[in-house]
Amino acid sequence: MCDCAYVMLLFVLFVGAFGAEEDTALCEMLGSPEFPLLSKEGDITIGGVFSLHNPISKPPSSFTDTPELLICSGIIMRQFQYAQTMIFAIQEINNSSSLLPNISIGYKVFDSCRSPLYSTRVVMGLMNGQERTLGQSCSGQSSVHAVIGPSDSSSTIAMLQIAGVFQIPVISYYATCACLSNRKEYPSFFRTIPSDYYQSRALAKLVKHFGWTWVGAVRSDNDYGKNGMETFITAARQEGVCIEYSEVISSADSSGHIARVVRVIQSGSAKVLVAFLSQEIEILLEEALKQNITGLQWVGSESWIMASRLATKRYSGILTGSLGFTIRKAKIPGLREFLLQVNPSQDPHNNLLRDFWEAIFGCSFQPSLHGQSQCSGSERLEDINTSFTDVSKLRISNNVYKAVYAVAHAMHNMLTCGQSGEAVKQLCIWKDVLEPNEVVKHLQDVNFTLQSGETVGFDENGDPAATYELLNWQRNQAGDIVFVAVGSYDASLANGKQFIMKGINTTWAAGSPKRPQSVCSESCLPGFRQAVIKGKPICCFSCIACADGEISNSSNSAECSRCPLEYWSNEDHSQCVPKVTEFLSYGETMGALLAAFSLFGASLSLVVSCVFFRFRHTPLVKASNSELSFLLLFSLTLCFLCSLTFLGRPSEWSCMLRHTAFGITFALCMSCILAKTMAVVNAFNANRPANTVPQCSAPLQRTSVLSCTLLQVLVCVLWLTLAPPFPYKNTAHATERIILECDLGSPIGFWAVLGYIGLLAVLCFVFAFLARKLPDNFNEAKFITFSMLIFCAVWITFIPAYVSSPGKFTVAVEIFAILASSYGLLLCIFAPKCIIIVLKPELNTKKHLMGRTGSH
Repeated sequence: MCDCAYVMLLFVLFVGAFGAEEDTALCEMLGSPEFPLLSKEGDITIGGVFSLHNPISKPPSSFTDTPELLICSGIIMRQFQYAQTMIFAIQEINNSSSLLPNISIGYKVFDSCRSPLYSTRVVMGLMNGQERTLGQSCSGQSSVHAVIGPSDSSSTIAMLQIAGVFQIPVISYYATCACLSNRKEYPSFFRTIPSDYYQSRALAKLVKHFGWTWVGAVRSDNDYGKNGMETFITAARQEGVCIEYSEVISSADSSGHIARVVRVIQSGSAKVLVAFLSQEIEILLEEALKQNITGLQWVGSESWIMASRLATKRYSGILTGSLGFTIRKAKIPGLREFLLQVNPSQDPHNNLLRDFWEAIFGCSFQPSLHGQSQCSGSERLEDINTSFTDVSKLRISNNVYKAVYAVAHAMHNMLTCGQSGEAVKQLCIWKDVLEPNEVVKHLQDVNFTLQSGETVGFDENGDPAATYELLNWQRNQAGDIVFVAVGSYDASLANGKQFIMKGINTTWAAGSPKRPQSVCSESCLPGFRQAVIKGKPICCFSCIACADGEISNSSNSAECSRCPLEYWSNEDHSQCVPKVTEFLSYGETMGALLAAFSLFGASLSLVVSCVFFRFRHTPLVKASNSELSFLLLFSLTLCFLCSLTFLGRPSEWSCMLRHTAFGITFALCMSCILAKTMAVVNAFNANRPANTVPQCSAPLQRTSVLSCTLLQVLVCVLWLTLAPPFPYKNTAHATERIILECDLGSPIGFWAVLGYIGLLAVLCFVFAFLARKLPDNFNEAKFITFSMLIFCAVWITFIPAYVSSPGKFTVAVEIFAILASSYGLLLCIFAPKCIIIVLKPELNTKKHLMGRTGSH
């Protein structure tokens, strides 16, 4: 806002502190007031402020001299249409029997000339009327009850600095600055166009929707550009969009500054430019043409995205494919017919109507020296196509229409007191004492529906519901630029559903059918994560592969997520797959070999049993205690077969069976060997003189074998009862696979079973060692001793190997120990006897076994 506006405001605030003399002096200092260009008397007066002309020059302001008038020229047809729409709405209301009956609405239309300075002068005319006489206060009651306009945010702020002091409601149809939603600073401000706060957030969602995370930005050097761009940058960061550069321009900037801004845009790597500009857009485009900038995707704010003056062949190479939000279009029945009736004959002395007619028909009411045709006033608006009579896409005009009706409904509620019984409780506010501050209170509660079905109302900040259409600049078959609605945005919907594309083909930068890419770094594929590069924005990153066991299943993942416990990442690290389950199966080579050795050992035991049974009546078999030998061979067969329970997928039954079967069969085997060894020792000790050791009879042998085995059975029963083994998925030992194994349940039970077998083995070894000096021809104790050495060596080696072996190799080690010890017992004890029985039958005699051979 210019400094002169603050000075004028200061003078106005001092009015109440002085008498009539000082007040008269103040009025003289303010100079003559601005006069309305269009006006009509009424019971209620609505002011209208429109940018009907363009400013040509802006004289320098001074605090010592009276400022010169701003020179304005060149009527703006769209703004003139807005002013006529206001008059049309007022005429409709005056002709209505349901809204403000028997009350007429007048109007005063002023020209702000697109200047905050001129808007300040206009607001003085709105407050103090058209005439003043000497001694009349220039701070009396306002001549209007509400103001429609202005069209830009800076002019609106300048006007509110003064009008707000007097509680005059201002309803803007085009001022979008988010700063105006501040109710503490602007308590009397309303608008029928959504705030830039919502537009900026919608633009941020738009950029993110198309995957543009690296964009440039340029804004106007005013309140509109500053507040709009600040909101956009904040929202963009929340959406994960980075701003490569942010430049500021204004209409007063030098050509060198504009050229520098365009060079920044050209040298940037961003392919998308967000332009929060108003009239400065043309200055920027002219410089862009000089530097031949093409192929840039423009994303525009509502102030220029619908500008027909830019939709020309001159700028088509730059702006074709532009995207931006604008308010929804609407239809106003009867407006076109009203606009076609506008004619200078309605007010022959009105210069604005004469200027309009001359501009639209290219004629003059004064004789022209340059051969220009003379206006007759009988020209027909129906015969020409202009933006003034074009009502096919009413957007801003509809905002003016809604603003007038909002004021009318607020005043209707004030003057009728609702006519629903409330008059009994309160006094109505009559038109003769109508105060603008009362209009402000009732405007806040306005809520009505137009004939078109559109609902009008204001929130607590004086803003309407934020709904937009997404426009795309496309070329038609004739090569002209047309605005096509390709999507919509509704801020009242739930987050994630606000932005909707219509499925219409979109034209992109420079008319390309392919959507441009605008990123600082190429997207990270699934299986990779983003790593921020130090010193650069978060949109600039490098791609790092996810670690084993982690995945990213979408592009541009910020982090890799770890797979669940029983899952692992695939080769691409893009999804979690079930871990490979590992157990010693029959199908793999090692499992098949162990199973074969197990079956071969069991078969070999059965073969030896058959040999012993065939030659059971021979001296060697009889001397070997055939009953214990057959029982030992049976237990060895079970030992070989129990190793098969360790193969295959662990289950509840297999886990309980494998360790108990192993413990019981080996306890039976060791018990048989122990009884056999004790029988040998007792047999030879009985032949010595004075021997008092009791003979080891067959019943005693059976009892000892049964007792030793039952003790192991008891240990296994306790183990299975208290804490039995169970199948377990081991995920701690190997991260990339699951090891299916049998948990011991109670380690004490396992080591008790193993320890008991070891104890029996030690006893067998001791007794066999004691019988080492017996006659060689009959002595099998040395073979038992050797077998026990092998057995103990295997199981002593088994303990560290069992503890340190990973995964399925733990089971393989245990099976190997079972087979090795079983083969050691079978071969060491029975192989020598089978050789004599089968290959050397001449040695299988009682004489040879008793040591009575010729050699002796």
